[in-house]
Amino acid sequence: MRNFSCTVGEICRVLEAFAPLSWQEDYDNCGLILGRASQEVSAVLLCIDVTEEVIDEALELGCQLIVSHHPLLFSGLKRIGDADYVERCVVKAIKNDMAVYAAHTCWDNAPQGVNYKIAEKIGLRNVTTLVPKSGCLNENVGSGVIGELEMPENELDFLNRLKNIFAIECIKHSPLLNKPVKRVALCGGSGSEFLQTAISRKADVFLTADVKYHTFFAADGRILMADIGHFESEQFTKEIFFEQLQKKIPKFAIHFSKIKTNQINYL
Repeated sequence: MRNFSCTVGEICRVLEAFAPLSWQEDYDNCGLILGRASQEVSAVLLCIDVTEEVIDEALELGCQLIVSHHPLLFSGLKRIGDADYVERCVVKAIKNDMAVYAAHTCWDNAPQGVNYKIAEKIGLRNVTTLVPKSGCLNENVGSGVIGELEMPENELDFLNRLKNIFAIECIKHSPLLNKPVKRVALCGGSGSEFLQTAISRKADVFLTADVKYHTFFAADGRILMADIGHFESEQFTKEIFFEQLQKKIPKFAIHFSKIKTNQINYL
């Protein structure tokens, strides 16, 4: 196969055709974080988080672009030095002419995006958006999804199956309700704010991450709430990046990062 290259801008257009930047949340910073649209790219590295080790990995693989789920920069920097990993990453990326693109909440909110990928892994059917995005004409754009299992499952069997699918070392959950799980609502990453919506839509279980102690009380015997971990819930986002890029630019070199960026460890 001959060497194939395109520009950063061309890759951005492929990514944004799937998930327009207008679908991101107000607090977010999706899109081209570092680099020039005109820059030539022969290979891209896909990851969840950008760290110094990920940038080193991209350089070793000959990649000129990193596509991450979480943005390296959420807000402006007042200085760029070596005070923290973000500053060091910015310096290293610029020194090595490395472009960085963030595909975050616009991909969370996208039809067939992050939450639909989680639903696919779990085996949900009849999946629809949990909370449609306000002001968006496409009702399939929004936060979280809800769907049904093919067959009802025992609560513990369902939770243990999640541990295997997502390689989760520990699942925090509200008290078991001793009833079958059939209807499942979920929101990858931090989505506990949608608990009441999951309850109102008659879900048997709500899956998300970063759940605070008192939020588990709000389940109040009406739903089983489970915290499956932020990184763990979103780890398959790289697969969506790959699917879209391979479909639109099939001869392009695409690599999955092998660096463990999850900072949560269990003892």
